[in-house]
Amino acid sequence: MKGIAYNGGYKYQLKETYSVSIDIKPEAAIDTEYIVLDTEGKLTISEGYAWDGPSGPTIDTLTFMRGSLVHDALYQLMRENHLDHKIYREPADRTLQKICKEDGMWFLRAWWVYHGVRLFADPAADPSDKRPVTRAPEGCQR
Repeated sequence: MKGIAYNGGYKYQLKETYSVSIDIKPEAAIDTEYIVLDTEGKLTISEGYAWDGPSGPTIDTLTFMRGSLVHDALYQLMRENHLDHKIYREPADRTLQKICKEDGMWFLRAWWVYHGVRLFADPAADPSDKRPVTRAPEGCQR
């Protein structure tokens, strides 16, 4: 019997490729399986990308979904060492706040969202924070 290997923690899957212009402009273009960020700040997230949505003690509202997608993609680029998390984490957090406000989030909630990720989300951007691979059934090998 063969087993499976997977990462947990995802709630949503992108059903259409999404592109947005952001203020983060790396020196060299980044091109991964699901995320592309060019030197002009065009971020493209491919259909099929999975993310966990808004994190923390919050409600997954429509004004939070697009921001959480972009923020999670940027944090993934930091975890995978494509972006230096010491340089790009704060701009990524500001991008989350900006998108949430653009999508109609009340300014005070967007302010709390920004401060929440500033206080608690650093491990999620840190390259040493790897999502564990789970294998099923228990004990299965490669």
